[in-house]
Amino acid sequence: MTMQQLSYVLTIEREGSLNKAAQALYLSQPSLSNALRDLEQELGITIFERTSRGVTPTADGLEFLTRARALYQQYDILRDEYAKGKVRRKFSVSTQHYSFAVEAFISTMKQFGSKDYDFAILETKTRNVIDDVANARAEIGILYLSDFNRRILTRQFEQADLTFTPLVDCKAYAYLYKDHPLAGKKSVSIEDLSPYPCLMFSQGGEGSEYYAEEILSDLHYPRVIHTADRATNLNLMRGLNAFTLCSGILSRQLNGSEYVAVPFREDEEHQNTVMTIGYLTRTGSSLSDVGSVYVEELKKYVTSPDDTPEPDSHDE
Repeated sequence: MTMQQLSYVLTIEREGSLNKAAQALYLSQPSLSNALRDLEQELGITIFERTSRGVTPTADGLEFLTRARALYQQYDILRDEYAKGKVRRKFSVSTQHYSFAVEAFISTMKQFGSKDYDFAILETKTRNVIDDVANARAEIGILYLSDFNRRILTRQFEQADLTFTPLVDCKAYAYLYKDHPLAGKKSVSIEDLSPYPCLMFSQGGEGSEYYAEEILSDLHYPRVIHTADRATNLNLMRGLNAFTLCSGILSRQLNGSEYVAVPFREDEEHQNTVMTIGYLTRTGSSLSDVGSVYVEELKKYVTSPDDTPEPDSHDE
């Protein structure tokens, strides 16, 4: 079965007769009849009943034509996308809720903005980031590893044939609204934070603690609010003096200058830990030209706050 044969039978269906279909296809009627007979023999069904008035699809033919029409439409789309001079770039990234990932995406789009493209950025749950890359719904996935989740997540990467590439190591910071009572401190402890609500992105499902996006998620917080997006977090920080634990890499461009990152101060019972932010790709696959640019843009935004004179000058 060929795409040409599918084109023939769909034209026959549309025209309602072999003679009219042959004219539309610039073929002789015997040639079209032979092509139809060959396809029916290959499939083992009769697609059309021939009558003096034309052709009518059989029950088997109707089912085949429905599937053939859907397949041929996809073929048309593919052919159009890859016609000379009409290639449309496609790129998608799946990420935990990081504004630096959005900033890098914006910078990448500006470099390809004059060309045809179909781009996507998905802020989602950690499990979805892994699944999106594994199932080719995203070329790149952005998440972090720590001592707490490394063993579990690394095993999942191996099972899904994924490679994790580190970008930067950070320690924990408390992310606060600028008028928060703790915003002016040089550092904050778990005791300092305990009177205030702790914000965590909802992960859901069994073992969700290992998918947590917040560093030090294994510590005990008396008050916890689960959310689903960064905008809600920012509003709760402002309205409830809530906080979240993050990398300290903040985004003035996207979140404004009203939010600050204060270093987390460890003690004997509550130790700080390293948060290794990086990106996932399918093992053995090469980055597209858009993906390569995106990774380079990511590197510009993920400077560790411990390496810069202004800890709050980048992204969450």
